[in-house]
Amino acid sequence: MLTDCLSKDDAALGMRLGHVHRLWRTVVGRTVAPLGLTQPRWTALVALRHLGDGATQKQLAETLGIELPSLTRTLGQLERQGLIERRIQADDRRVRQVSFTAAGARTLASLDAHADEARALLLAGLDDAERETLQRALRRIEINADHWLDPTGR
Repeated sequence: MLTDCLSKDDAALGMRLGHVHRLWRTVVGRTVAPLGLTQPRWTALVALRHLGDGATQKQLAETLGIELPSLTRTLGQLERQGLIERRIQADDRRVRQVSFTAAGARTLASLDAHADEARALLLAGLDDAERETLQRALRRIEINADHWLDPTGR
């Protein structure tokens, strides 16, 4: 049986991954706070960049793993800050597309610079080989989870 080879350290790994994830977000959040961005706001901006300008609110909510009403509040805040704009899609008035404003693009560049500082702090003391090993191990966990969640590979 596959679980017979797990150690006590393996059993605690999920909790440690969750804890490290929360710490990582907290450190990034504190470094970007001078930009007036809360965690929900900066994660929405990063997700929008990942999806590309014109992504729908629904796509953003799915990417972030949150409910649409929560995202809608965050997008309203970002819109009031002048960082994004939402447009109703011409062929389906129920769909809203989200795009960066010029100020949003500038803020995203500042966000990147602040996040780089946080990453440097968090990865301090890890050499290139350790970073590569960490990347490979996390990617393998991600692939295993994706396969288990969708064994058909869709």
